[in-house]
Amino acid sequence: MYSASPARTSVLTRRTSLAALVVLLLATLLAAPAAHAQDWAKAKLDKSMRHREWVTIPYGNRKLQAFIVYPEVSRKAPVVLVVHEIFGLSDWARSMADDLAAQGYIAIVPDLLSGAGPHGGGSSDFPDMDATVKAVFQLDPRQVMADLNATADYALRQPSANGQLAVAGFCWGGGKAFEFATLRKNLSAAFVFYGPPPVKEAMAAIQAPVYGFYAGNDNRISSTVPQTEQQMKALGKAYHPVIYPGAGHGFMRAGEAPDATAANRTARDEAWGRLLRHLRSM
Repeated sequence: MYSASPARTSVLTRRTSLAALVVLLLATLLAAPAAHAQDWAKAKLDKSMRHREWVTIPYGNRKLQAFIVYPEVSRKAPVVLVVHEIFGLSDWARSMADDLAAQGYIAIVPDLLSGAGPHGGGSSDFPDMDATVKAVFQLDPRQVMADLNATADYALRQPSANGQLAVAGFCWGGGKAFEFATLRKNLSAAFVFYGPPPVKEAMAAIQAPVYGFYAGNDNRISSTVPQTEQQMKALGKAYHPVIYPGAGHGFMRAGEAPDATAANRTARDEAWGRLLRHLRSM
């Protein structure tokens, strides 16, 4: 570690304590107003000339909504599966997909709240952010992993995809990206942004390198890094965490906002550069 300027899912669920969930809920609710005010992210996305569309991914009895952005390239491209924050499929999550497409990747982000909203809607149909956060906490972890697998399969089937797959998750989605790495065998890399780790038993199945991005002022999550590092090393797994000094939880979003602190802006810029370097080395 260094500083820079279906069965396994059930195990994870059983090991998650009620106290940890309460702490996480309080922390995310405190951050909700800032996450909800994303007019700047929508404005940025609206200026993009890249092809983007909403798609429906049917599997089993479920119809999953997802947002996909294609790069303007002359070759087949890798797929990056984006896992949204606790705040649902927001404008910022969609703009992150667009940013990745600008760098040459097919980026797709599923709305994991598809069908869970009022009248069977999704993330955009909840009345406020508190309701959105509560709904995300109530999602079945097995369904979340099934949704991610279905989304990855859909993207990889596109004629312009080259068969490579990476996952990048943020906040709650960071933990889900780490968990996804324990289940998906053809994953090239997992990028975990300030999300909790899975249990050690699940880590044993990881085949792809895991790159962690953590905030110095986010001890709730960053305090898990040393033990995760030890466990992954003992299992012979590739885990490369970085803690960004002075940054707060959610710095990839907060570091882009008009009122970003210097530490969050610096962390976001450095983490973005690091993400792209590792994506290019897949």
